[in-house]
Amino acid sequence: MIKNILITGANGQDGKIILQKLYKRKINLILIDKRFKKKIRKKNVKYFEINLKDKNKLEKLFKFYKVEVVLNLASNNPNYRQNSYNKHYLENINNSKNLIDNLIKYKNEVRFISCSSSRIFRKKNGLVNENSNISVNDFYSKFRIETNDYLIKTKKRNKNFDFTNVILFNHDSLFRSNRFLLPRVIFALISKNQKFLNQIIKENIVMDYSHAEDICDALIKILFLKKKINNIILSSGKKTYINDIIKYLIKKNKLELKLNYNNIKKRYCIIGDNTYAKKTLKWKIKKNIFLAAQEIFKKNIFFSFVKKKP
Repeated sequence: MIKNILITGANGQDGKIILQKLYKRKINLILIDKRFKKKIRKKNVKYFEINLKDKNKLEKLFKFYKVEVVLNLASNNPNYRQNSYNKHYLENINNSKNLIDNLIKYKNEVRFISCSSSRIFRKKNGLVNENSNISVNDFYSKFRIETNDYLIKTKKRNKNFDFTNVILFNHDSLFRSNRFLLPRVIFALISKNQKFLNQIIKENIVMDYSHAEDICDALIKILFLKKKINNIILSSGKKTYINDIIKYLIKKNKLELKLNYNNIKKRYCIIGDNTYAKKTLKWKIKKNIFLAAQEIFKKNIFFSFVKKKP
């Protein structure tokens, strides 16, 4: 039975959701992030404010705790419309290598779950699966592909080391940072920023979007999975237009906005084939991105009301 699970990037969206779902179980959760705003006071939950580039702190941590499974959620990403992946590339790849190297130093039998991105795929339209061709499309995909290559080399050198590469498609929830696209769109709806909304509508953005809770449910299943798997896609398996989410929220919340749906760009996207994940993990999709959008909307409405209160 697994006793010690380490999660990096634990203060991010997925880390927060997984913590809520796991802290009541009879396992020890070791959480790493640069900072934590809130902490659950439980004996089986340990918080460590560590930058993954800090070799000394990581070495001490792995020396003291016999970690059996690592879920690596940590990475630095630019905000929506920022093209600064190159800014984070070196930090991301060096931090990942540093984490892996310190983890195997004490020769513990360990499973490493690496969270990759749909950005790695060469194909730009249609269905992709675990065997689809990949390519370096930008600095972020370069980081993800090189991390996976390093994990393969590490596995060849260490018999007690095993890893799973989880390819994540877009997913959002209440815990998504406000710097990402969907929360920004929702804030624009609440503040009636028609200029920003019309710009988004014109772009006609389309992606494979999931509710983050569904994705995290699958990640938890992978944590406890006895079967060894190399690559697995977690996705909704269908495309969703941001424009449809905007229309849904306007209708659902009876918003009065005059938006321009003319002259929109024609867009394509890749869709993740989640057949393997559903079968292997016995995983079912229970929610969808529209529900996540409404939850984010309600949260922002509440905080807007609280701020306005005298």
